[in-house]
Amino acid sequence: MLAVPQFQNLVGELTARLESNPDWPRFLSAMVLVMVRISGLMIFAPIFSSAAIPPRVKVVFVLAVSFLLAPVVSALPMAHADLGVMPVLGELGVGLLFGLGLSLLNEILSFSGQLLGFQFSFSLVNLLDPNSTIQTPLLAQLFSLLGVLVLIGAGLDRTLLLAFLRSFRDVPVGTISFNSAAGLSLVTAMSGVFFAALQLAAPVMAATLLVEVVTSVLGKLSPQLPVMMIAVPAKTMLGYVVLIGSLALWPRFIESRFSGLLNSAEYLLRHAAAVR
Repeated sequence: MLAVPQFQNLVGELTARLESNPDWPRFLSAMVLVMVRISGLMIFAPIFSSAAIPPRVKVVFVLAVSFLLAPVVSALPMAHADLGVMPVLGELGVGLLFGLGLSLLNEILSFSGQLLGFQFSFSLVNLLDPNSTIQTPLLAQLFSLLGVLVLIGAGLDRTLLLAFLRSFRDVPVGTISFNSAAGLSLVTAMSGVFFAALQLAAPVMAATLLVEVVTSVLGKLSPQLPVMMIAVPAKTMLGYVVLIGSLALWPRFIESRFSGLLNSAEYLLRHAAAVR
């Protein structure tokens, strides 16, 4: 990776070259390809795909980043800044690969909240999610907001942008074509959502299961005991206690999962995609 002074010198040299002998068709073609690649990130990636960000802000951000990166990425070795069906589809595939791969973190948190909602007897408590415009469980929304807070607090949004910028170096614009291995690897990564969500919800589920087992045994020993009136409040209170106690481990879990998904996206981009 280029150091910061070298990167600044490269940007200055390219800017001076454009001013002296501007190649506007190539510049505009590179800018369009960069915009297509960034669009997938803005649609699916965590934080950037949030509906809380106004669409005009997203448009201005995409245009500004595309304008700044176009001269640099078009001058990289092996770059082909020519518009066409295959180059556009390739750039769109890169953006979707990053966006969909990192959106699995939100799916992990949402599914974990749905599992714990059943344990807390909140299965019917649904709210309208502004991000997906569908009704989702209450705890699923809470965990999704917690995940966004952890990502912003840990500065992983900047890490995501840096990894995305590195993709222009690893796979120059207009040179990528995906094969079947990329789609198969992405489906395999999606299959790990259930296991990761189960890991996150395991302490609370184990505690609530213990309450259910104890109340069931008490119900067998004493049939006159109102088991249902005892089991639901006891399970909910113990679940909250265990959940609050385990929240200290959640930031590390979320950061590790995000880093793993980001590394998987970069690995897929290098090995499951063919550079023409």
